[in-house]
Amino acid sequence: MTIATSENEDSDTGHASSAQAAGAPRRRPGRPSLSNEALLDKALDLFLENGFAGTSIDAITAAAGMAKRTVYARYGDKTQLFKAALARAIDDWIIPIEQLRALEEDDLQRTLIRISDVLIANVLSPGGLRLMRLTNAESVRMPEISSENVRRGTAPTLAYLADLFERRMNLSSTLSEPASAAFLNLIVSGPANAAAWGVQLAVEDVEQQTRFGVQIFLHGLALRSDQRGERLRELIEQAGVCLDQARERLRG
Repeated sequence: MTIATSENEDSDTGHASSAQAAGAPRRRPGRPSLSNEALLDKALDLFLENGFAGTSIDAITAAAGMAKRTVYARYGDKTQLFKAALARAIDDWIIPIEQLRALEEDDLQRTLIRISDVLIANVLSPGGLRLMRLTNAESVRMPEISSENVRRGTAPTLAYLADLFERRMNLSSTLSEPASAAFLNLIVSGPANAAAWGVQLAVEDVEQQTRFGVQIFLHGLALRSDQRGERLRELIEQAGVCLDQARERLRG
């Protein structure tokens, strides 16, 4: 992940520059070792609790029991450490596509309800809410973290939903892609936005809204589906035949 360096860094940044100038080794963030996982966990806890500006490298290294030079050697500065911790948190938080696919069953409406329940529960979990609030708060000064959040978390889910609609509703890609975005906006964004604003949502209210939203989505999308449109035309023709037959019986 390419990570930009913030100009408004705390005083610790100077130490990072001198360490790099002295030829200290830089290890690019990859799959972290156990000690590096502990560092990212501690850093994320502090960022979540105090925000980016309210968290210092000194506090992070003290919590992790790690020397500052080790942190700088791995990440360069606080901004890079913040983004690495956030990226790992997103990876741990998102629902794997395999788990969503395992929820599929013959009934499409039931499938979408099951998928919705899992996605909403994940967003409204304590970890999901803290992550969402932190991302929203810091994306003003670091808009790239929102893009990264979408790339790592939202984009794979959108791609899966588009594939699901193509397979189960015979939608073309020109319809399945906007349909997947509409589904997330209609079903998941409502509870997520409400919770982000501090609104307390009752479980039964969320479930009722989810089921109602899935019905609206399916009925609305059916009007755009060629297959469903053809079925609707067949039903109208059958109704016309029945009406003609009823008229003939009345005349007789």
